[in-house]
Amino acid sequence: MSQVAVAVDRPRAAAPWRATVPWVLAAVAILMLPHLAPGGFGISLLCRMGIAIVFALSFNMVLGQGGMLDFGHAVFLGLGGYLAMHALKAAFGLPLPLLPLVGALGGLLASIPAGWVASRRSGTAFAMITLGVAELAIATVHLFPSLFGGEEGIAGDRSSGPALLGHDFGPQIEAYYLIAAWAWLAALLMWLYTRTPLGRLANAVRDNPERVGFLGYDPARIRLLVFALSGLFAGVAGGLAALNDEIVTASAMSADASGAVLLMTFIGGIGTFWGPVLGAVVVTLLAVALSTVTDAWQLYSGLIFVAMVLWAPGGLSGIILAHVPLGARVTRLIPRYAAVLPGLVLALAGIVAMAELAFRLQAMRNGARAKPLFGLALDPAAPLPWVVGAVLFIAGVWLVRRTFPAARDAWQAAL
Repeated sequence: MSQVAVAVDRPRAAAPWRATVPWVLAAVAILMLPHLAPGGFGISLLCRMGIAIVFALSFNMVLGQGGMLDFGHAVFLGLGGYLAMHALKAAFGLPLPLLPLVGALGGLLASIPAGWVASRRSGTAFAMITLGVAELAIATVHLFPSLFGGEEGIAGDRSSGPALLGHDFGPQIEAYYLIAAWAWLAALLMWLYTRTPLGRLANAVRDNPERVGFLGYDPARIRLLVFALSGLFAGVAGGLAALNDEIVTASAMSADASGAVLLMTFIGGIGTFWGPVLGAVVVTLLAVALSTVTDAWQLYSGLIFVAMVLWAPGGLSGIILAHVPLGARVTRLIPRYAAVLPGLVLALAGIVAMAELAFRLQAMRNGARAKPLFGLALDPAAPLPWVVGAVLFIAGVWLVRRTFPAARDAWQAAL
């Protein structure tokens, strides 16, 4: 009997230890990343990634875990940021590290009435209500410029508050560690939420709300609680954004911001907890890196989103998890995947060339001078560059169609 008891108890004791390993590794990565990405640009990029991770995970609480498509989730980030900035400017002695709590309060206070209205419906009706709430919130911001600062927004100085242990968080590296610590803590709390009865009920309401109702629970109340919690964590992201940017404008709660978090979540994958984290890192990196190179970076983000929805609905995390069970057999797929890569590169080059030509042609029609394309002074109104782009795209698609069946067969064989 004692031997059986020992055999049963070991997995239970080991499970909590295994669950803590990723969080310990994440903490170590937080400490090491500033040394791997030195310089002002690298630190600033890491700060934006941390804010985006909290924002994407809060959105996934609603969409991935609760099955509710929220088209106005940026409202809670924006209102949380506004309240945090007002608290910063008020200078009533609140330590700067606690400023995200003010943002959390702003997001929570905004999400409760919005969720009370929206959670009474589900599906398309819920999505349309959140869209209406977002438009109402943006209109309110413009109606009260004395409170929200109008188009210019509200600005503040994060180093103006009381210092904590000799740190005023003025340098970007100090702001990074503060943002990273809050991102780590918020992610941990959202992961623990998935292990609570409310998190399980949210999954049940997502999958079968009628059965949850038969069990004696109110699906609308569960949706409201989940919506409020997601707004709270979105407010944390808003407080961190106010702390990092030292300004909050109406663009923080715009449709573009709500669309960006939707991109992050879908590209990363809503089927796993860490999928939105991966999506937030990738989309933030693309937005920051591509925006310095081309004005068409939003088009490329949209194309990635469409490609994920059509061919990889599980997102990047779904692709990774699909290959994990294969183990060493993944090496058999590398030659087949490599054979598909040239076609993909050619097709992508054709798409990029035609997209950049289209943007430069539009700029010329608006009176601006056409910028060089890939270092070449090409005339976007001439037919030759368009023909080259089209030929690259067609050749790439043809190569993909020729090589993809072999990669698909190799995948089936590995399975």
